[in-house]
Amino acid sequence: MVAVATKARAPGNRGFGNGPHQAWVPAPPLPDALMPPLPRPLRPCLLSGGDSRRMGQDKALLPHPEGGSWLERQLRLLGTLGEPVTLLTRHTSHLELAAELNRQGQLRIHPVPEPAPQQGPLRALQRLFERNPGCQLLLCPVDMPWLGESSLRLLLQAGAQQPDIVLAHDGIRAQPLLGIYPATAQRRSDLRRLLDSGELRLQTWLEQERPH
Repeated sequence: MVAVATKARAPGNRGFGNGPHQAWVPAPPLPDALMPPLPRPLRPCLLSGGDSRRMGQDKALLPHPEGGSWLERQLRLLGTLGEPVTLLTRHTSHLELAAELNRQGQLRIHPVPEPAPQQGPLRALQRLFERNPGCQLLLCPVDMPWLGESSLRLLLQAGAQQPDIVLAHDGIRAQPLLGIYPATAQRRSDLRRLLDSGELRLQTWLEQERPH
């Protein structure tokens, strides 16, 4: 709850404000229903727990033309947003890289080991929701090596304009692993309920949520 400052007479308070006897006092609190929504804290989150079966090797550790690996490049990209980056992964090598970048003082990374069972992006999203209740999650995969900061900024701008899930679109289809996911209480509850039913497909949940 916040208070809105308004001008009011205050006897004996000469010289305060724009004239004698004027002072700033808090107005009565607004009813909850009339309060404007507060911006949700931003939490950039990188998903890097896949098996890379089709690649035949850990794609997150492939060299990137800009230097370092795909993983390091994505961590640095998310770091440009000025917020600590959460890295969710089951790979020890990824956690070690994040720890080294933290030691160097170059980035602020929260490495989160993904516990078993690793059941795909829907379970990963639920774990991130539970760690960041009430926050605005910027979800990003490690395997978009040409993603740029301007695209992230556009996505954040779209997410700031309305409270629903916002997904990136490549001109052909929506990209559910790159999007804004507000971790509201209702959304966290709905996701837990769906997972408890045995459903593990992200697309099934998104169809229920109707993202923009």
